[in-house]
Amino acid sequence: MASRAEKNPRSVAGRYYVDQSCIDCDLCRETAPGVFARCDESGASYVSRQPADAEEETRCREAMEGCPVEAIGDDGDS
Repeated sequence: MASRAEKNPRSVAGRYYVDQSCIDCDLCRETAPGVFARCDESGASYVSRQPADAEEETRCREAMEGCPVEAIGDDGDS
């Protein structure tokens, strides 16, 4: 389960975030490319912007459920 306390500082504020346990597998960026991005310096993903519509929301949930290390968190409706 993702840790809010270990949130990647590049993740924008909002419902979804990526924590420091990301292993750069690329799954989230392939699943929701408009939402997740890669930091070349750290070699990890982060949330570059929150989902803009229902389809992106669905893709974020898919990425979160498929993440092999559970690095994607969901704070609910915040």
